[in-house]
Amino acid sequence: MFLRHFIVFSFIALLAGCAGFGARESVQGHGNPAQWREHKTQLSGLDGWQIDGKIGIRAPKDSGSGTLFWLQRQDYYDIRLSGPLGRGAARLTGRPGQVALEVANQGRYEAPTPEALLEEQLGWKLPVSHLTWWVRGLPAPDSKSRLTLDADSRLSNLEQDDWQIEYLSYAQQNGYWLPERIKLHGSNLDVTLVIKQWQPRKLGQ
Repeated sequence: MFLRHFIVFSFIALLAGCAGFGARESVQGHGNPAQWREHKTQLSGLDGWQIDGKIGIRAPKDSGSGTLFWLQRQDYYDIRLSGPLGRGAARLTGRPGQVALEVANQGRYEAPTPEALLEEQLGWKLPVSHLTWWVRGLPAPDSKSRLTLDADSRLSNLEQDDWQIEYLSYAQQNGYWLPERIKLHGSNLDVTLVIKQWQPRKLGQ
């Protein structure tokens, strides 16, 4: 009898844990939830990539477009923006707790988070820590999100932390379906990403 009650209790606890985890992600749309989970698991394993593309920025103080280069190696990133972005070329490098921003003809700045640096130096309220998930077509795991899936069980729309992200098209690279056109809408910032080349890598196991 004790063993039976223990098994039932363990099962209920397991279900409660699963329900709490799943409650952070509200899924709707025409996709298949099981296919979405499989797709998400595959992309979550990507911890390295190189992206080449274009970026468009529309903000109160800066508007324009330019080129984007993004190198990611697990928790280290090197993001470079160049072109007519209002304030010239910028390079954001770092890892958790140590971030540096270099702005052409202005200098080098450091801060504990990329969000603090961009807002202080460029006036952009951009959740860079979430971008490492959003650029792969995934919700960030540490806050609630509302997802809309397309007919292929990939993200078509994501709402998270007062941001709305639209996924307009995908491309297949090395067996991964990855976004190639993304629009991000924030309270005072709109960003358009057009990714011309994806080089995804799975570095750590």
